[in-house]
Amino acid sequence: MSDRIYLDHNATTPLHPAVSDEMARVLRDVYGNPSSTHAEGAAARRVVDTAREQMAALLSVAPREVTFTAGATEANNTALLGIEGDGPVIASSVEHPSIEAPLVWLEERGRRVVRLGVDEAGLLDQDALERILEESPTLVTIIWANNETGVVQPMGEIAERVKARGVPLHVDATQAVGKAPVDLSRVPADLLSLSAHKFNGPKGIGCLVVRGDVECAPRALGGPQERRFRGGTENVAGIAGLGVAAQLAMDGLDARIPQYAGLRDRLWKGLEGAIPDLRRNGDPEAVLCNTLSVEFRGVAGDILVQSLDLEGLAVSAGAACHSGSIHPSHVLTAMGRSPEQALGCLRLSVGLGIDEAQVDRAVAIIAEQVAKVRALDAPR
Repeated sequence: MSDRIYLDHNATTPLHPAVSDEMARVLRDVYGNPSSTHAEGAAARRVVDTAREQMAALLSVAPREVTFTAGATEANNTALLGIEGDGPVIASSVEHPSIEAPLVWLEERGRRVVRLGVDEAGLLDQDALERILEESPTLVTIIWANNETGVVQPMGEIAERVKARGVPLHVDATQAVGKAPVDLSRVPADLLSLSAHKFNGPKGIGCLVVRGDVECAPRALGGPQERRFRGGTENVAGIAGLGVAAQLAMDGLDARIPQYAGLRDRLWKGLEGAIPDLRRNGDPEAVLCNTLSVEFRGVAGDILVQSLDLEGLAVSAGAACHSGSIHPSHVLTAMGRSPEQALGCLRLSVGLGIDEAQVDRAVAIIAEQVAKVRALDAPR
């Protein structure tokens, strides 16, 4: 067994054994096409239908409102490019690249996009949101929990403001699902995106929820699948894995939140006691239970990531989508950090398989490596 410590669960998570077992069973035994009318096709259709019901139960939506996608990136693009209208599109200044890229695409084609600021804790400026809602936007899209800092937006309040104006609201809930309550019976969002691999499911599968009478144009044509919203033969094994991961996420949430929060807080207290000149990014009362974003003053984050990796500790300098980038995080600069400060930040995220002993080892490794990197950069 590897003695490495994996503290990058916001990038991706290990498969839960129950998920891999079900996927293996489906790959081996359920080989029919879900669109076929024979017994083999019907067996595959039952797998898809069961997973849709499991996903719907987790989110408190109707099964018919769940469309399977290749993940949150596809779902985000479908939501942003599929809602038609002439009004502006409203987003926050701390969105994931799979939101920001289609926003830029829309801007290049003449659509007005308004990015709302956040405060130093990463929370949305709701007064600015209220003002811009007076301009009858076509769509509002807000990330539920930030992938870099773990900051959780007060989505219930935001959704009520948007709903009161009759504007469709899309939420990117990719990081929130499995780590926070995501209940659309309480949060009146119209569209929601997620990826299975963020909550111990497989990569390459996710879903887009489209609620009620919201009209969202399909992006993949060519077949009757997913009620003609996404043509193409379904990834039955991936969908089965997503369904099991959704069931596990729902069943264990109440225990998982305090467990992960305890590990996260142990990690922070350990680092705070062992390393001088630290700063935590985000309000501790408004972040995901598993996520810790820390600024190590006087340290280059990318160098620290590499040195920690050599010592057997996997962490991130930000979003995995930005791997290899030496540009400062747009999320952290939006929160008021200078480019230099943003480049000195690490994202540490716990999850399945992490225990207190690993957290304590991680603290010791980080403290040692921060001291070494600072010594190398010290003036001579």
